[in-house]
This record gives sequence, C-alpha cells and structure tokens, in this order.
Amino acid sequence: MNQKEQRLFQLIKKDPYISQQKLAEALGISRSSVANMISGLMRQGYIRGKAYVLNERKDILCIGGANVDRKFYADKSLQQGTSNPVTSTQNAGGVARNIAENLGRLDMHAKLLTVGGIDKDWDYIAEVSEPYMNLENVTQFTEATTGSYTAVLNSSGDLVYGLADMDIFELMTPEWLQIHTPVLLQAKCILADLNCPKETLAFLSQFARYHQIPLIFITVSAPKMTRLPEDMNGVTWVITNRDESEAYFDQGFSTRELAAKWLDSGVSNVIITNGKEGAVIGAGTDDIHHVSALKTTEIVDVTGAGDAFSAAVVYAWLQGEEPADIARAGVVNATKTLLSPYTVRPDLTASQLQKDLEELS
Repeated sequence: MNQKEQRLFQLIKKDPYISQQKLAEALGISRSSVANMISGLMRQGYIRGKAYVLNERKDILCIGGANVDRKFYADKSLQQGTSNPVTSTQNAGGVARNIAENLGRLDMHAKLLTVGGIDKDWDYIAEVSEPYMNLENVTQFTEATTGSYTAVLNSSGDLVYGLADMDIFELMTPEWLQIHTPVLLQAKCILADLNCPKETLAFLSQFARYHQIPLIFITVSAPKMTRLPEDMNGVTWVITNRDESEAYFDQGFSTRELAAKWLDSGVSNVIITNGKEGAVIGAGTDDIHHVSALKTTEIVDVTGAGDAFSAAVVYAWLQGEEPADIARAGVVNATKTLLSPYTVRPDLTASQLQKDLEELS
C-alpha cells in the first residue's frame, strides 16, 4: 500500500461503517477516488465484503495434495494373470489434506487450497473433509481426474504394487496461486507440501517473505526434495525426515548435523524425524534438541502418522511452546495415529492431545 492507501486503511479499520464521502473529506480527495482505492484494496485482499470488513489473518492455509487412498488386501498369495480375491478400504488422503484435518480436529482454522476433478472421487473427499476445513477455494478441473493412490498388499501386509495418479497436482502453478492472492494474504501461516511444482514453491517462498507471512514446507519423499526453492532464506519451518534430508544435501550426516545444515541454509526452524531414533528439532544453531521416540507394542497402520506429526508440530508452535515440547507433541500425535486404523485418528481433539502428552511423556 502507498501512503494514501495506508491512511485509508487505518480510517476503515477504526470505523468499518464510515461512508465514502467522509473518507474523501478526511483524505482531501474526491469520493470517486476513494471508491477506486477501496476497489484496489479489495482486489489486493486487504479488505473484503460489505462495510469494508478487514481481512484478518486467521486461517492456516494448507496447499498441496488431496487424494483418495485405496488399499487392496489379498486373502491369499497373489497370482499374476488371473483374478485374486481381496478386501478393500478407501479413505481421503493427501499430505496437505491430512494435515488440515488434524488441525481442524485440534480446533484450528484450517483452509485447504488444492485441485480436484469434477468427479465422484472429489465428492467423496469433500464430504469427509468439510467438517474440519474450509474448502471454498478448491479448484476443480474438467480436464483432469482427482488424485488417487492405490496400494495392493499381499497376505503378509507387504506392499506389492503402489499406483499413484497424481498428475493433477502439476496444475497447481504460480499462475493458479496468483488467482488466490487474497486468500494467501489473509493466512495466519502458509503450509505447503512438496506435491506442489518447484516453480510454485519458489513463488510461495518469495510471496511469504515479501508479505512477512510464516511459511512451512512439508517434505513428502526423497525424489521430490529437488522441488524446494534454491533460496531457503525466510522459510519459517521445514518438517522432514532423515532420508529426505540426506537426499537434499547429497551426503550422509548425523541427524543433528543435518539440522545444523538446514539452519545454515537460511531456514528459521527445522524438525527431522528418524523413525525409532526419535526426532531432532532446531530453532537456531545453538538451540538443537533431540526428542526420543515412544515405544509401541503394536503398529496398526503407518498411514497418516507423518502428517499427524507435522500437524501437531504446527499446532504446538502456534501455541507458543518451547522447541522440545513442539517436537514432543509431534511424536505423541504420530504414535497415537500408528495405533489407529484411521489416516487421521477420530479421537483427536486439543484436550485429548494434552492428555496424551501427559500420559506418554
């Protein structure tokens, strides 16, 4: 905003019902000039709706994957070239979507920004997601199908085939994001997974840095680490694991050394998970902590545990917790999700997570 727009904005903030004529008199310009300035501020996302309601930054904006996860469990040994009896399950999935649902269940305002097809798969995702997140800015394309992941598991529960139909996420371009500039501007923080194209993540990095909006990158696999921007300065959080970090830095280090390298790259905060070895969190080169994993007697399903970890980290950080407590919240929520057959555990609430922390810590 220029100086005159800033003055106009402050007058509206003081009295959202002020007339355009009074604004014109206060600024010493014509009423038509005021109307044009207000239209400009609305296009930029600073104000919205009637009575010049100010856009307050309140949503955690989750950008990235939303897809249908299907699993087929073989009753007996699988045989190629013939029909095999199976049982199947279907769930809404996708990293950004799963994190948004976790945050919604934790009483946070989450908004999902993603793409889908005009098909029954998207209808299903929307039906199960709407109670926990805002979907009003999702874009549906007629020329693409909603993302899906199909897993075929043998009688021992091991993955035989994994079939990913994720081409639609390549439509999440910088041009697509620019259409949603008002949504980006009102975000409390922006969270993006690496299902987004590289150019989109670079755009987000520059946008968030310029507008001073916290930005969180969630990694999804070692091959997609090349999608991260070349310049990581200004990125608030990277939530990743050891294998992905080693792929990014192209050599092996201890988890603590990897955390230090992330911080040296310009990232403000990083957390690196390492399976049974726990997690390392860094909030500065002199502020790196290790948090142990929790022992479990039985793992029901690993699906969604990483997303549960990321969501709890973001939640605890927004609550102002100390680094070690932030990492511990992630570990606890992930552990509880491992013990659940659901991608997002249905018993998750803010109060339940607090009870879990007290119980398991």
